[in-house]
Amino acid sequence: MRLLLGEKGVGYDLVRESPWLMRDEFLDLNPAGTTPVMVDQEKGITLIDSQAICEYFEETVEKFPLISGTAAGRAEVRRLTAFFDQNFYGDVVGPLLHERMKKRLIERAPPDARVLREAMKRANVHMDYMDYLLDHRSWMAGGTLSLADIAAAAHISVADYLGGIDWAGHETVKRWYAGFKSRPSFRPLLSERMEVITPPAHYEKPDF
Repeated sequence: MRLLLGEKGVGYDLVRESPWLMRDEFLDLNPAGTTPVMVDQEKGITLIDSQAICEYFEETVEKFPLISGTAAGRAEVRRLTAFFDQNFYGDVVGPLLHERMKKRLIERAPPDARVLREAMKRANVHMDYMDYLLDHRSWMAGGTLSLADIAAAAHISVADYLGGIDWAGHETVKRWYAGFKSRPSFRPLLSERMEVITPPAHYEKPDF
């Protein structure tokens, strides 16, 4: 979501929220207690869910379209965006966040090595698929940068921060991601740090 806003030149103020705290003020905005939530006070609009927020700005801001092309092409963008938001997140990012961050901050418990190994194994499978896509296309969903690339880069960034990506054997994805690291929209994400967790030394280097 933030990458899309950066590419489209939409300004915003970032507010960090820990959804597991279940603050009343946050639940008033989103009773489901999930992030992200975006509030436009001038328009009196509250937007919930990354996909919904991205689609809203894609429809209301003409600059740098990220769901474009033919109907079939737009369907492919949405298919892959859902794949990264659901499959890659569920198999890789979600377990890594739970084991490396949430268990440490909330439960004061060590990570489960078995879960971490499985998440990294599944990450490798997904990276193989991404290598395949980029071997046959200029970008994930076709000939131009799209919301599918934005979603993939965002999830890979979190997984890489948490040490869940083995880049060996994935030179195609590595080159694609290195290009993303150099984009102005991506730099703010790379400079941020999670509580009590330090990323790998290569994390914010465009050349790894």
